Amino acid sequence: MNKKRLWTTALVGAVLATGAMSVPPTINTAEAAGANQCGRASWYALRSRTASGEMMNASLMTAAHKSLPFGTKLKVTNKKNGRSVVVRINDRGPFIKGRIIDLSKAAAGKIGMIRSGHAPVCITRI
Repeated sequence: MNKKRLWTTALVGAVLATGAMSVPPTINTAEAAGANQCGRASWYALRSRTASGEMMNASLMTAAHKSLPFGTKLKVTNKKNGRSVVVRINDRGPFIKGRIIDLSKAAAGKIGMIRSGHAPVCITRI
């Protein structure tokens, strides 16, 4: 083993032994990536079961996200007018390219995007 490789192996071993580079097992990278992002939002008001098994209720502050766990609470801010709403993830979607979240009709109304049907938003996990 050459000196450079031996040094690298020793350094990696020391870092791992101290736990300096360890990642807590509870972190899900897909979850973390979806928790703080900006993109487009749309809204929906169906009369069916959500992916979580509960009935869709357009008057509740709920939303659909592709990967965040059910029950996750997010602050959704409309970038056009600065209005925000807190929603709970209870469904999967949206399935249209470029969209990051589908809001219930009530949540969409709170941030002023009913008429347009979609809006630029930022979402933050709370």
